[in-house]
Amino acid sequence: MKRVYCWRDRLLVIHLKNLIENEGIYCEIRNDYLAAGAGELPPTECWPELWVSEQDAERALELIADTMVADARHGKPWTCPSCHEQIEGQFAACWNCMTTRPDREI
Repeated sequence: MKRVYCWRDRLLVIHLKNLIENEGIYCEIRNDYLAAGAGELPPTECWPELWVSEQDAERALELIADTMVADARHGKPWTCPSCHEQIEGQFAACWNCMTTRPDREI
């Protein structure tokens, strides 16, 4: 087994695990409940880790990288052209008037 990801945010690690498993790659989370040991152990040693088999590691790393790039691309806030509401970047439509984001389709 090979560790392909480690981060303090357990929900992000679980999300990545689900994405990888949807591609047919077996993976497991280690240190899932070790956060209670922080203080007695170095905090980074308590972070959840995502592990896959050696032969699947390269594909899993590609999936993780693609996911992180896609998330970063949609991160810029935008202003609704209809009601001028400030909208967070991950949303494709205005929450106030339901106008679609002008630079991309839903």
